[in-house]
Parts: sequence; C-alpha cells; structure tokens
Amino acid sequence: MSAVAARVPRLEHVGRVTQARVFLSEWTKFRSLRSTLWSLGVGMLLTVAFPILFAFVTSARWGHMSPEERASRSPMDIALAGVNVAQLAIAVLGVLVISGEYSTGMIRATMTAVPKRLPVLWAKVGLYALVSFVLMVPAVFVAFFASQAILDRHHILQISISQPGVARSLLGGALYVTLVGVFALGIGAIVRNTAGGIATFSGIFFVIPPLMNILPTSWNNAISQYLPSEAGRQLFALQHADHTLTPLAGGLLMVAYCAFVVGLAAFLLVRRDV
Repeated sequence: MSAVAARVPRLEHVGRVTQARVFLSEWTKFRSLRSTLWSLGVGMLLTVAFPILFAFVTSARWGHMSPEERASRSPMDIALAGVNVAQLAIAVLGVLVISGEYSTGMIRATMTAVPKRLPVLWAKVGLYALVSFVLMVPAVFVAFFASQAILDRHHILQISISQPGVARSLLGGALYVTLVGVFALGIGAIVRNTAGGIATFSGIFFVIPPLMNILPTSWNNAISQYLPSEAGRQLFALQHADHTLTPLAGGLLMVAYCAFVVGLAAFLLVRRDV
C-alpha cells in the first residue's frame, strides 16, 4: 500500500504576532463566553437596581424617619449604592477572564500562539478595563438620574449633577468598579484557579476590612484608609471624611495596588510553566 501524505493547507494570511492581533483574539474569546455576558449584565443591573430600590424605600419611609435618620441619608450614597454590590460580579468576571483558560486547558493553545506570553496578559487587562468602564459609566449615570427622579418630592435629597464633585463621584464610581475588576484579574493570573482567585479577592475586600475593627480605634483609623477597598472608595466619595485619603490619593493608591498585582502576575507568567 502506498502512503498518502496529508497536505496542510496554506494560510491565506500570514503575519507576525502583534499586540493588536492578540487584543483582537482576546476580544473574540471575551465576547463569545456566556459567563462574560452574564457577569457584565448582572454588574450593570445591580448598579442600577439597588439605587432605585433604596430611593423607593427612602421616599416611602421619609415621613416616619427621625431627624437623625434623615440626616444620614445622602443622595449620592443612594445613587452609588449599587457600586459596592456590583463590584463582586465584576470581580468574579475578572478572575474568570484568565482562570477559566487554565481550568479548561485552553491557556496552552493561547501561549503556543503567543510564545512571549506577556502580550496576552496586557490584552486581557486592557480589554477588560475598557469594556468594564464603558459599560459602568452609563449604568452609574442611569442610577443617579433614576434615584433622583424617585426622590423628587424631597427637596433635601435633590442634588444637581452640575454641583461640585458630583460628576467626579459618578465617574469615580465607574472607575472604582473597573479597577476592582483589574485587581481581581491580576489575582486570577497569580492563583490560576477560579475558586482560589475569588476566595483571595473576597478575603482582601470583604474579610480583612471588618477584621480591622478589633484593633484599637487609633490603629484602625491609621491602617484602614490604606486598604484597597477603602482607598478605592474615595474615588466616588463626594466629601473627604476624617481618617480617609483624598479622592486623588485614594485613587492613585488603588491604581498602585492594581499595578502591583498585575506586575506580579506578569513576572510569574514568564517564570512558571503553563
């Protein structure tokens, strides 16, 4: 019998591996996963739904509230209530963006196509940050205008977007959620496991801050302001409170945390086996 050699078809397009092509490849993977659509959809829904719910409750119970309770109700706190909840959905997606490839083994094909590895990480981080911010900005503004419309009967809870700091707080809310997602993506790249990445993120953002309350008040005030969650929240704080960083300082510190985590992930990516 004569062996028939299989011929490999010639590719129509041949070219170098560039950052732009890697970005396009990651975009194809990103938009084709149902988990991506679900996580982003849930994040946007929570960003809008919680302010609407809190605005309805506040409006309905306003006449039964004590002066102290009324004084504690801030229109910006109501408008941005969903940001603190949506961050979890966005963080889970951030971990999944890279840990999902490790769990399925697809990461081997990805790194075979891009031997230098780092362009893959840069593409994932850049794409995720861009998509998250573009989607969260309208969600935050919708939450603001919707909550203000519901609270229209209570003039003390009315605030204009043109007032100093309001627009910055709204954009800061969207930026905060985006940075949280980038931080979680870096954690996922370091841990390379979905459950481990989510658990690590949750420990840093939701376990460590409450544990600080066991410390003496002076120690708690001095340390807590530098935690990632507390520093990042200053991005959408309308006013600077005692024992907290300014919005600029808090935002820069949050960016530094993200840069550190992503930098560590990049170092480990080129040093470890896939």
